[in-house]
Amino acid sequence: MICSSMRMASVVILACLLFAPATLEAQKRKSPRFTDPAEADADFPIQGEYLGTVAGTLNDTMGFQIIALGSGKFQAFGFYGGLPGAGWEGSKLDYGQGESKDGIVNFENGSFRAVLKKNQLEVISDNSEVAGRLVKTNRKSPTLGKQPPEGAHVLFDGSSVDSWKNGKMTDDKLLHQGTTSKQTFGSHTLHIEFRLPYMPMDRGQGRGNSGIYVQGRYEVQMLDSFGLAGKKNECGGIYSVKDCDLNMCFPPLSWQTYDIEFTEAKYENGKLVASPRMTVYHNGVMIHNNVELPTDRGTTASPVKPGQQKGPVYLQNHGCPVRYRNIWFLKQN
Repeated sequence: MICSSMRMASVVILACLLFAPATLEAQKRKSPRFTDPAEADADFPIQGEYLGTVAGTLNDTMGFQIIALGSGKFQAFGFYGGLPGAGWEGSKLDYGQGESKDGIVNFENGSFRAVLKKNQLEVISDNSEVAGRLVKTNRKSPTLGKQPPEGAHVLFDGSSVDSWKNGKMTDDKLLHQGTTSKQTFGSHTLHIEFRLPYMPMDRGQGRGNSGIYVQGRYEVQMLDSFGLAGKKNECGGIYSVKDCDLNMCFPPLSWQTYDIEFTEAKYENGKLVASPRMTVYHNGVMIHNNVELPTDRGTTASPVKPGQQKGPVYLQNHGCPVRYRNIWFLKQN
């Protein structure tokens, strides 16, 4: 049995230390950068999410997130009750780092142990018995492939980049990072699907970085933050404004979704009477609820300054091969 005292003592979040925002020099991209799972390294099939039954945990259920660090090294975190957004009750257990040897990865941090082999993870209790087994799971956002409702305007559906300034499309009809919509927006609901590259050797802001700037002012960060804490400079964070309520980042090369409800600032006779607000769903789970946004500034590096004018959707180019599809918006009254 995994005792409750172990649980309380082990709720440690080392992700912020492990992947703390890097210095400019450390943020330089390292090779490789994978955009196709079929071409990824031997570590790619190991990293990801695992779910199963473990005796002594909440509802006898536990989830794991295993992060690839490159060269056969991994970081593991356990989640009591299930995975984030799917049963997790808030207690997070650090299982430390492990290295793949003959297809087996051992994670151990003090008395906490887990052994991964053949896509199955065994959790070892404090009396060296197998407390439970977990298998790999590949979650999908419930809004993946969501079709634009009546009255919506399609910005990108793989047919052309006519709606984008300097827009580029890949051979498999995905939109490149580093482009701005020709159309500008007031209050609206926006849906976008994005895929972060697999860059196991990189850290911090160098790992699959991009972002969507609503009205060109307020960035919802896109970054490979799988397994991290959900800070405001990580995936889903309103950059420089607010941390995520929950880190819902899926593993790299998974298709992910943002569904953003944005209410523009209101002015009367040139004076601000209501600040802009934003609600964000990441992979179908609300991570920001009606957040008031600053009116004296945009978020860091925003191309459009605060003001009364409407603004575009801007997809940031941060030197990482992030790809997008199924982008549409619906005007709000």
